[in-house]
Amino acid sequence: MLGRVTVFEVGPRDGLQNEPEILAPGIRAELVQKLVGAGVRAAEVASFVDPRRVPQMAGAEEVVAALDRVDGVVYAGLALNERGYDRLVACGLDEVRFAFGATESFNQRNQNASVQESLETAARIAERARGDGIRVAMTVSVAFGCPFEGSVDEGRVLELAAEIAAARPDTILLADTIGVGVPAQVRRLVSGAVELGVPVGGHFHNTRNTGYANALAAFEAGATVLDASVGGLGGCPFAPRVTGNIATEDLVYLLHGEGVETGIDLSSLIAVSGWLENVLGRPLEGQVYRAGDFPIP
Repeated sequence: MLGRVTVFEVGPRDGLQNEPEILAPGIRAELVQKLVGAGVRAAEVASFVDPRRVPQMAGAEEVVAALDRVDGVVYAGLALNERGYDRLVACGLDEVRFAFGATESFNQRNQNASVQESLETAARIAERARGDGIRVAMTVSVAFGCPFEGSVDEGRVLELAAEIAAARPDTILLADTIGVGVPAQVRRLVSGAVELGVPVGGHFHNTRNTGYANALAAFEAGATVLDASVGGLGGCPFAPRVTGNIATEDLVYLLHGEGVETGIDLSSLIAVSGWLENVLGRPLEGQVYRAGDFPIP
């Protein structure tokens, strides 16, 4: 298998938001700098949400201000409403990421809005972002299963993807927020989304140890963006029993072994996880940073 994929680093946002320890903005900015130094060319650096709900993401503006930005790197932020988007624009980031749930139960808990209300917000943000020259990524969360409603109808997920495709985002991401998906399901949904004519990405958690198989299946089905979190950090504050995202270094090891280009230096990435382990004072969930790289013929 040959090809290229964008590994989108979400550790500084989706990874750290579930940590009990709140890292200072300067440390979070240093993490971004180290990841970019390892070859990461797209990263979520901050979340422009209410810090009362997600205190780990407080000081988003300070994080962005502390970055020594590198040309060619996409620096993105999460915004779940237009107030968050206003803050993101003021910081001068390159991409806004907007996420909403595929089910009413999850969306109400995560965003205090109905799915239809979130679709309308997505359309407004996409329109504003085009006018502001900012990239737009729209994520359908719990696309493979919901912690409150169980199985999610695949036809409904593709209907939602079609609605947001009409807003002409730069990427549509399908998220396995609670880590219940399997490769066959991933192939069907990603293949269906690709037919909408918008670049498709995947966001996978490894709760049931299927995240890496799902990421590879997504790539094979046409995904051009794969989210991952350094060290396997992550979870969701509003989804019970969810474990971390797939680890960036584990994903890169897998992709490189399959002949897929990422532009990331694995040895440098492993060093970032080692540094982060010391910062957090605990072992991380990833495997490759502990086992090390291995030459694959």
